Amino acid sequence: MNYLELIGTLTGIAYLWLEYRASIYLWIAGLIMPAIYLFVYYRAGLYADFGINVYYLLASFYGLYCWMGRGHTTQTVSENVIIPTRTPKRLYGRLLLLSVLLLFGIAGLLIRFTDSNVPWLDSFTTALSIVAMWMLARKYVEQWLVWIGVDAVSCGLYVYKALYFTAVLYGIYTIIAVLGYRKWKQLIKKAI
Repeated sequence: MNYLELIGTLTGIAYLWLEYRASIYLWIAGLIMPAIYLFVYYRAGLYADFGINVYYLLASFYGLYCWMGRGHTTQTVSENVIIPTRTPKRLYGRLLLLSVLLLFGIAGLLIRFTDSNVPWLDSFTTALSIVAMWMLARKYVEQWLVWIGVDAVSCGLYVYKALYFTAVLYGIYTIIAVLGYRKWKQLIKKAI
């Protein structure tokens, strides 16, 4: 499975680069990468990560729909680059509550129905990933802050699970998430 993990890692780097640039093409890579990682995570016994990749596949269709202007108004810098927005303050409490509910719900399922030896960390990254992916589809700049936390924790988790290519990928994700947050804030300033 190392070759699949390597291909998934390379696709993930392309995905993140396209996300950093706010390119609509990120959603194409967003369809390929989770399809690969379904196999990688299942084999590694990371069942919540397996499940989140099913969600990523579906969310990529939703994100593409939104970014093409069908889900809501999309302003663009150029033909393929969108202008992000800030998360409305009224959503912060709801997103936090959703994250906590997802964390406990997923952890409960993993503890009860799987042999996972990392149910809480697996659930933590999965719960926050669900929220962050929705925020990305809505073009909220603060999605990067959520990804920073997810990516840093995931990096350590994948080292623990001996998924070294994936750990490197998530280390890179953490760095690029910091840079992406700055870049998207600049895109907002340019649009004002």
